[in-house]
Amino acid sequence: MTRRLVTRPARRLPPGGRPRGEGGTGRARTPELAAAPAARAAAAATPVAPALRTAAGYAWRLLVVGAAAYAVFAVLGRFHEIALALFLGLVAAAMLRPPAALLARVMPRGLAVACTLIVSLVLVSGALALVGEAVAGEWPALVREFRVGLARIQSWLQGPPFHLDSHALSDVQSKIGTYLSSHRSTVLSTALSGAGRVVSVLTVAALGLFCSIFFIHSGDRQWNWFCGQLPEGVRGRVADAGRAAWRTFTGYTHGIVLVAATNAVLVGIALYLLGVPLAVPLALLEFVAAFVPLIGSPVALGVAAVVALATKGPLVAALVVALIVVIGQIEGHLLHPLVMSWAVRLHPMVVALSVVAGAIAAGIVGAVVAVPLVSVAWSVHQSLRKARTG
Repeated sequence: MTRRLVTRPARRLPPGGRPRGEGGTGRARTPELAAAPAARAAAAATPVAPALRTAAGYAWRLLVVGAAAYAVFAVLGRFHEIALALFLGLVAAAMLRPPAALLARVMPRGLAVACTLIVSLVLVSGALALVGEAVAGEWPALVREFRVGLARIQSWLQGPPFHLDSHALSDVQSKIGTYLSSHRSTVLSTALSGAGRVVSVLTVAALGLFCSIFFIHSGDRQWNWFCGQLPEGVRGRVADAGRAAWRTFTGYTHGIVLVAATNAVLVGIALYLLGVPLAVPLALLEFVAAFVPLIGSPVALGVAAVVALATKGPLVAALVVALIVVIGQIEGHLLHPLVMSWAVRLHPMVVALSVVAGAIAAGIVGAVVAVPLVSVAWSVHQSLRKARTG
């Protein structure tokens, strides 16, 4: 009996060349498909460009800082009377704390604070009384000179190079008079609202004086109490940052007062020599306006130029305008670098942007507090960074 040889059919391999169960998938794997997972893994592992990573990091940090600054200004705008009173109290403490400390060496501290505040109030009241007396004494002559000056300006505008029509100028004056007479109720309500603002100003001044008493007497103890409420790990850094902020704020306050006083003295002497009326009140206006860096002094001198134009003519007004340029150069290139550089290390462009931003956010008050606020924030940042790196 013959044995039949049974042959099995040949095992068919998948197109990929490897049988099932031996590492094959049963499907063809072209080189492109085999390289695709590796390419995807390599793409996932490729780092982001350093410039883009840096820009993204700065972008979200700027957004956070902008949101925090907006929140601070929103809170200050909502409670601007309280914020302004605290600011005035800090300014008074920065100015009066050194003399109070000197008096405290020979008398009790409470009595030293009281004597310092009383003497300061007497000096401020005397200056205001002097200005009021000067204005009251020169007011009738000033009104007459203004009328003559306005007629002089009108005739000057009618001549070369302007050649304005006299009827047009008279028409402008009549329109101004008609507007004031027709809007008398609006003017009256504005005056009444101004009286209400005077009450608000007096309230803020009284609250600022009340706060300054405690800041001068026991401001260091209040700060130590605040630091004691913080977690123990951050007390030292917060205390150092607070000391740096106070040094910067006191330095800025002393520096800006010195700059304002120097500007006021120069303006008062120059206006007195030029024979411009109200030299003392205009010098006081220059002193107050100098607290707004880069902007306040030219505005105050612009008012002086208008007074000089109406009372002394265009030549004296031109000299006052030249005085604006000279004092601006002295303030920008001599006083600020010498007096303020050791306390406020800010670029002039940063100062200008801070003043404009503060004015947009909170008006005149914002323009006044913007530079010290930015300076204090920068000093706190520097102190914290030094504590981190040290």
